[in-house]
Amino acid sequence: MTRLLDHISTPADLRALDRSQLTQVAKEIRETIIDTVSRVGGHFGGNLGIVELTLALHYVFDTPRDQIVFDTGHQSYPHKLITGRRERFDTIRQHNGISGFCKREESEYDVFNAGHASTSISAALGIAVARDFRKEDYSVVAIIGDGALSGGLALEGLNQAGHLKRRLMIILNDNDMSISTNVGAMSGYLNSIIKAQHYKHAKDLAKGIMERVPLIGGRMTELAADVEQVLKHMIVPGTLFEELGFKYIGPYDGHDLEGLIDIFEENKAYDGPLLIHVITKKGKGYTPAENKPIWSHGVNPFDMETGESKKSDKSQPPTYTAVFADTLTELAGRDPKIVAITAAMPEGTGLDKFAKTFPDRMFDIGIAEEHGVTFCGGMATQGMKPIAAIYSTFLQRAFDEVFHDVAIMDLPVVFALDRGGIAGADGPTHHGIYDMAYLRIFPNMICMAPRDENELRHMLKTAFETGHPTSLRYPRGNGVGVPLDAELKSLPVGKGEVMRDGRDGAIFAVGNEVWPAVHAAEQLASEGVDVAVVNARFIKPLDDELIAKYCVPNAKIVTVEEGSLAGGFGSAVMERVQDLGIVDVAFHRIGIPDEYVHHGSQDILRAQYDLHAEGIARRVRDFLRGANEPEVFKRGEVVGIRR
Repeated sequence: MTRLLDHISTPADLRALDRSQLTQVAKEIRETIIDTVSRVGGHFGGNLGIVELTLALHYVFDTPRDQIVFDTGHQSYPHKLITGRRERFDTIRQHNGISGFCKREESEYDVFNAGHASTSISAALGIAVARDFRKEDYSVVAIIGDGALSGGLALEGLNQAGHLKRRLMIILNDNDMSISTNVGAMSGYLNSIIKAQHYKHAKDLAKGIMERVPLIGGRMTELAADVEQVLKHMIVPGTLFEELGFKYIGPYDGHDLEGLIDIFEENKAYDGPLLIHVITKKGKGYTPAENKPIWSHGVNPFDMETGESKKSDKSQPPTYTAVFADTLTELAGRDPKIVAITAAMPEGTGLDKFAKTFPDRMFDIGIAEEHGVTFCGGMATQGMKPIAAIYSTFLQRAFDEVFHDVAIMDLPVVFALDRGGIAGADGPTHHGIYDMAYLRIFPNMICMAPRDENELRHMLKTAFETGHPTSLRYPRGNGVGVPLDAELKSLPVGKGEVMRDGRDGAIFAVGNEVWPAVHAAEQLASEGVDVAVVNARFIKPLDDELIAKYCVPNAKIVTVEEGSLAGGFGSAVMERVQDLGIVDVAFHRIGIPDEYVHHGSQDILRAQYDLHAEGIARRVRDFLRGANEPEVFKRGEVVGIRR
């Protein structure tokens, strides 16, 4: 049978259908998402939960003239399937394929790029204000999840939108989840209509009274469901939003297509800020995803029939995340002052394991990285030893808090930056390639990166002993397979190690690029080219002794980092050479150039930027032969910069 979805290339095609056909389209969208994600992986549960909501919005609103702004963007798969990307949908998140997020460069229907949460309200309000300045007349709709409402940016947007009174519709897609189960007062506020004990008592009391009324008691009990909906509206949901200046309606069933279409039709012309609260179920329509909402957020390929992940090689080394979690738990067992903080990512950062042993010493602060960093600063002033386990890309959101609330006061907060470097299929919003550049600029900050999972253990111990703000960045994925030392040891701050010596030049590598640099040097040695390899360990402070040893006049130095060349590790080495007054040193830097890294597997992207042994060997070989234009210090000046 021909699928209706196969004939939908634009929302105009969707709007040409009869309402009665939309349920079939929803079914076909779910089947397509399940089939595709089971084969290639991707975001999953949230996309299954937003199918009806997406169809209703595109059916009622005249997109792309009307503007729909998705928060985060990882719930945009149904949107992509009906906005011209159906035939390329199986390339989603693959190298040179379509993005897993909204992307303005990809489609006129993608109004605003987003990979981080809590952005939609502010962006949509900006679009609405611009519309009014231009005296145009179109609708602006923001879709935000309940988890994203814990973000300060979302609350700031709500505050301004309620004040400006512009025509703006906000859809609160409430599924009680972000990546992990939602936490915090906002989540509690939205859920209290069901969970609050006073409401349960009131409902039970009312039911008991009704059942005692002769003749009509049974009929009144049958009406309890309707009464419950009224009570929910009266007791909790709308008050906060209405006080902020919004008209609030809901909550509504987010899977009732007919009902959603009617609601949007009735309210799309409302002249002011309007918040529509809909309840959806993460993983809707696929039982394994419904039963495992945390798993279903983002998945690797799995068996479509059972929902079980396809078996991986059990002989693989442990992940950096797992080694971090185990080591942190070990250290916390010895030191009761250690406390851990995560921003809605207990499973992603490994802190769910820590919480099982120390439930009172782990704080999930929700999607609120800014608060989380300052929260850590406050604890540090009282002698606690907080560690903020936050993905590198997400810590960017708390840049000022790191500066203002930790570094200036020289507070001993540890920042454990998972996903440091190329993160993979989520693309430019999720690659952690800037932390070395944006953290090393702060006085008092110590920045380090381990060469492997064993060094990660020792660096974590060291981080708690520095007495200063300290960042520890490590990559996504498995370690390299080195043995793990049973005993933890402290590393001397600012001291690197020589992995191999050489006479023809030296490679200064940091983090997970150390072992590829070693393998590249071994490959070059087989060709008669002898280069040293230094494991810098620290981005800040650097090892002056090793710099002085290898950065001598006429030396050729290569730096390698899985991070931004602009202001990163290589820049730090060059700056230090200049500070030490060393001249006539030729440099060649390998890393991420001044461009955003798109989505694709880690292996493909690392090869693209020569961040594997073969690429490093080729670049070093060409550099030593003079094929690459070097960066040379001559009398304190940098000339011949190779971009």
